[in-house]
Amino acid sequence: MLLATWVALAILATSIAEPVHAQSSDDNLKIYAVSIKNAVPFKMPFSGFGIYLGRGAFITAAHVVGHWSVFSAPRIIIAGQELLAKVVTKGSFEKTDLALLAVDEKLLPISLLLRRNPLCKSPPAIGSNVIVVYPERTVRSYIISPKLISPENRARFGSIIKDVQGSGSGAFDAERKCLLGIMSAAVSINDYKGHSERAGNFVPASQIADFIPAEFRF
Repeated sequence: MLLATWVALAILATSIAEPVHAQSSDDNLKIYAVSIKNAVPFKMPFSGFGIYLGRGAFITAAHVVGHWSVFSAPRIIIAGQELLAKVVTKGSFEKTDLALLAVDEKLLPISLLLRRNPLCKSPPAIGSNVIVVYPERTVRSYIISPKLISPENRARFGSIIKDVQGSGSGAFDAERKCLLGIMSAAVSINDYKGHSERAGNFVPASQIADFIPAEFRF
């Protein structure tokens, strides 16, 4: 009886410890996530999110920066401070929904100075687990098939997770802990029962790699 009790307690302890360990591992990615505040003329500041890549560079969605990037002054909120950012290059929501921002590396927290955030080298399989990362939290989701969206939208919205997430937040591969992409848009999907739902599209790492100027690659 005593042996059986100890075995039951050991199984219970293992079942409790595993999700806590997984959540702790997910939370380690929050160090790369930032909030972005964009001061657009004549409008309220728009807030979105971004991900640190390295060398003072942050990747976000183009629509987070907005159409007025020449006149706006995007600020990156990190470790409780606001840093003025330069828009290095920006695409558009309609084509490549990405923007690369840069700040003076000397102003970054020491915890980020030597960090480099790797991009995933290969796309994930359908069903793969994904961690969506924000400055204050992480959310688990998974990759779904682009065949669930209308054929005319598959070329543009080909990288989809089950849930809609905040613009500019980072989608990380749950196993490899590399950056899969940047959350961009909400898309309509039809599940296998014909029900209409909303899912989240992200700009994949392959497009991010092509988008980043040579001096910010590593």
